[in-house]
Amino acid sequence: MTNATPNASGRATASEAPGSPSAADWKSSTYGPMKERRGERRDSFETSSGAELEPLYGDAPDGGFPGEYPYTRGIQPTMYRGRLWTMRQYAGFSSATETNQRFRMLLDSGQTGLSTAFDLPTQIGYDSDHPLAEPEVGQVGVPINSLRDVERLFDGIPLDGVSVSMTINATATTLLGMVVALGRRRGIEPSKLRGTVQNDILKEYVARGNYRFPVEPSLRLTTDLMSFCAEHVPAWNTISISGYHIREAGSTAVQELAFTLANGVTYARAAVAAGLEVDDFAPRLSFFFNAHNNLFEEVAKFRAARRMWARIMREDFGAKDPKSWMLRFHTQTAGSMLTSRQVDNNVVRVTLQALAGVLGGTQSLHTNSRDEALSLPSEDSARLALRTQQVIAHESGVADVIDPLGGAPFIEQLTDDIEAAARKLMAEVDAKGGSVRAIEDGFMQREIHQSAMAWQRGVESGDRVVVGVNSFEVEEPKPTIFRPDASAKAAVLADLAAVRAERDPSKVEACLRVLEETARGTGRLMDPIVEAVDAYATLGEVSAVLEGVFGRYHAPQVL
Repeated sequence: MTNATPNASGRATASEAPGSPSAADWKSSTYGPMKERRGERRDSFETSSGAELEPLYGDAPDGGFPGEYPYTRGIQPTMYRGRLWTMRQYAGFSSATETNQRFRMLLDSGQTGLSTAFDLPTQIGYDSDHPLAEPEVGQVGVPINSLRDVERLFDGIPLDGVSVSMTINATATTLLGMVVALGRRRGIEPSKLRGTVQNDILKEYVARGNYRFPVEPSLRLTTDLMSFCAEHVPAWNTISISGYHIREAGSTAVQELAFTLANGVTYARAAVAAGLEVDDFAPRLSFFFNAHNNLFEEVAKFRAARRMWARIMREDFGAKDPKSWMLRFHTQTAGSMLTSRQVDNNVVRVTLQALAGVLGGTQSLHTNSRDEALSLPSEDSARLALRTQQVIAHESGVADVIDPLGGAPFIEQLTDDIEAAARKLMAEVDAKGGSVRAIEDGFMQREIHQSAMAWQRGVESGDRVVVGVNSFEVEEPKPTIFRPDASAKAAVLADLAAVRAERDPSKVEACLRVLEETARGTGRLMDPIVEAVDAYATLGEVSAVLEGVFGRYHAPQVL
């Protein structure tokens, strides 16, 4: 995928030339000026026994010191010595009002960013009163039908003071449009909004299934959103290219990395084809990775991801802005590794996974709750998950040294090996014509299915030990399961009916007509979407208009 020539271990030979920079050079030229300019969390860092800690140990064989291309050891010169990662817990259930209450609890408990989970109808673009939506309203996330729900979701929360992440893909343009409309109503310019929309539709076709429209028009929606934000919402991360769900579907770490970066290349190519300059959109790209149980493999995966993306953007796309080379990523611990038996063991699993994200240099982190294999998390479990991050940050010492595992022969070799294997798999995707073609013929899906089957067979045979499931089992009482307020659904439906009764129907109709005309042409779709939702057009109405023009996607048969 890049012009770098890797040696047998996968490391680029150009970086091994004599006279490569040393840690001392980095400390004086990169780390020192950043520390002087922005300071650090403490005047000095030391162990509990009083031993003073250097910011970095070991060299960077590929030149990738913290804050320096290709960023193997971190994208910021001071990393967590300067600022801890964003603690961004994922929440959403029942109704916008109840989710708002959970958001406030998490913010009061020390969370530093919001992350919104949406129910399945919202993710696919159906209003809560649609016959297909009825069984799923508020079950796995918050239902959003109109701007009124977004008003309640962020009631009392300063949109210009808190970054907001939204795990939304097929309907990302509509949800972002509602946030922009809400900001305007509050007197907040779009340029002041900070956050992320996942907006990664390709992985839905690969691994998750929450799609609505065919691939090509979905890519149009993706790049339209990127173009709109480059002009109006420059602090917004326009896409979070997601390996998380690829891994949840059963992929290996190498497949997660390869398919995620291949999708990232596809989005970048689509944006360039749409007329965007690479340095206008690339700095706002972000990634979303899974953290599994194998601590060292996960750390190496994150390090390899940074290095690979930096080379892809600089060498393949010709990006000139160093911010375009930097792979910034959010990490979530592995939902698929949570067990419904001996759920307290999940606290240990999540701690290990979170530690991998931190040791790998993540920019933000979500830690799953112990009871999520049973139900939506209780308030106590959600708070404990956040406390897990806080203990790692403030009590473990791992944030006091940059890339503390870097330089270790095992970690460096594992980083090289994962990169080499991922590059090989990316080359296979490229040979098939890129991600879109590889998805359409089922290549990615088959690869993931085979890995998932191999994992499951290992668990069933006992070759792969899962503590409390196929080994070290005990008799357990029936677990207590958290259930959101069942009456919330009635309130959601009543709100939806009220919005339809109170809005100006002629204005909504006019806005939807403009949207349809734009969809049939080549104009940017975000502008008419913002106008439509500002008039209280519903999510389902916007999606129905787009489906009427684009059609609906039907997945290929994958054997």
